[in-house]
Amino acid sequence: MQATIKWVDGVMFVGETGSGHAVVMDGPPDHGGRNIGMRPMEMLLLGVGGCSSFDVVQILQKGRNHIVNCVAELTAERVDAVPSVFSKIHLHFIVSGKDLNPATVERAVKLSAEKYCSASIMLGNAGVEITHDFEVIEV
Repeated sequence: MQATIKWVDGVMFVGETGSGHAVVMDGPPDHGGRNIGMRPMEMLLLGVGGCSSFDVVQILQKGRNHIVNCVAELTAERVDAVPSVFSKIHLHFIVSGKDLNPATVERAVKLSAEKYCSASIMLGNAGVEITHDFEVIEV
C-alpha cells in the first residue's frame, strides 16, 4: 500500500493513494487552515468506521442476510495532551434489512471487532478503548 501527501498551502494537504484516489486535508483557521477539508484525525476515525462497516456488510451478505442499509455512527475522545491521541472510540451500527436476526448482526459486529478490522484492532492494540453496539431496523 502506498500514499503520497502533497502540501498545497498553509496547513492544507492533498493525500493521494496508490489506487489513485485523492482527498483534501486542512486545519481550522486558528491553526492556519481554511477549513476546506477533513482533519487528519477525522480521516483516521473514518478509516476505522469504513473498515468495520466493510466487514459487517461483507459478513452479513456472505451469510445471505437481506440487508438494505448499514450506518456506523462513531464517537471518539482524545486525550488533552500532545500528542492528542484517541483514548476511546465507540462504533454504533444501525443495520436495516428484512428478517434480520439480532444475534447474527451481533456476531458480524463482534467478528469485525475481534478478527477482521485491521484499523480498529491496530488502534486497540495501541491502547485505544474501542467499543461497539448495534441496532437492527426491520424494513
